[in-house]
Amino acid sequence: MKKLSLLLCLAMGVSLLAGCGQGGKENKNELTAWVWNVNVPVLETAEKRFQEQHPEFDLKIVEMGTSDVYQKLTTGLLAGGQGLPDIVLVEDDRIQGYINSFPDAFLNLTDQGFDKETESMFPEFKRDLVSKEGEMYAFPFDAGPTGVFYRTDIFDEAGVKAEEIKTWDDYIEAGEVIKSKTGKDLIGLDLNGDDGLYRMMLNQQGTFYFDEQMKPNLTSAESVQAMEVHKKLKEADLVKNTVGWDAWISSMVQGDVATAPSGAWLAGSITQQGKDSAGKWGVIPLPAFEEGANRASNLGGSNYTIMKSSKNPELAYDFLEYFSTDEQTQLEAMKGGLFPSLTTIYDEELFTEGVDFFGGQAVWKTLADQMTDIPSVNYTGDFPYAKDEAVKAQSEATSGKKSIEEAFKAAQKRLKNRML
Repeated sequence: MKKLSLLLCLAMGVSLLAGCGQGGKENKNELTAWVWNVNVPVLETAEKRFQEQHPEFDLKIVEMGTSDVYQKLTTGLLAGGQGLPDIVLVEDDRIQGYINSFPDAFLNLTDQGFDKETESMFPEFKRDLVSKEGEMYAFPFDAGPTGVFYRTDIFDEAGVKAEEIKTWDDYIEAGEVIKSKTGKDLIGLDLNGDDGLYRMMLNQQGTFYFDEQMKPNLTSAESVQAMEVHKKLKEADLVKNTVGWDAWISSMVQGDVATAPSGAWLAGSITQQGKDSAGKWGVIPLPAFEEGANRASNLGGSNYTIMKSSKNPELAYDFLEYFSTDEQTQLEAMKGGLFPSLTTIYDEELFTEGVDFFGGQAVWKTLADQMTDIPSVNYTGDFPYAKDEAVKAQSEATSGKKSIEEAFKAAQKRLKNRML
């Protein structure tokens, strides 16, 4: 029951809307998919191309908010699959929880033909996310390889060369020079509301909230080391307090901060919302904790699942196999800021040519080059609990209310209690 506790909470107060699913439909050429925002046009375009070989194919796309998808998915799963569609999009940080809590609810793709050759088209960390006991349960789609997005105009004004930043110590030193020369903060963070930078730092060190045995790992040496960097940034007065998404994006596009460590998807946001800053951007890999150590990490991403309750599982598999391995689909996804996890596309011209918005830098290659080095980590179904406690510990540690060790020891204890 413990593994279902979080999912039950998500489902509370949500009525079972069987009409949103496939109900009793008998059309063998029709599928229904639940997705959110930028994924809609990608599916619509792929549907049209798939129809060239399957003219009677019909994909009914139901767009809703991410939280609504999870609430309705959880409700349907608890009802034994009632009211669920054929296809559901699930983020990286949620997929393991669903597969482990409802192992019989998702179609086993390996049994359907998802073989080793197909698996090899995706990076190992994505394959590990969607598999259980060696069997695949979702098609990997987008990913979030990370980098430090930086304002080249601010770096130039300060006389700092981004390519010389190799470690987190280098990053802080560069920030101190930038602050003294330009008055600009190095980074925007919501230390009381989000821990994205901390998660990136854990991932690049090959660990996460949970260890290889799925046990809480907030007190690890890697966790302490990651938070020490946060504390140094705060104490050096290099952090601009950016509460919420809008404040964070605004701080970058308006030039109030010099850098933004983030996933590849940030490129879409700053391109769309910071048109006046075109040509003033660059990207470097995350700094390492020591020179020569791993700089690859991931933040964000999603995968497409097929519900076992689907009346058309073979058609759903055929469409998603096409969708996830079709290179044109991946290019369409990138228009909306989704970075493909299909590795066979990385040799395409789009990934090797310069991007005007980023001053001619081949930024997609910078990000794609990380994909094979991103460590696999365990999110588990208790990810939301762990994130909540990690954010609380981060706030206490960076504000000086507690030492890093004290804050994360207390967070780990609370997390264990919530997992009972």
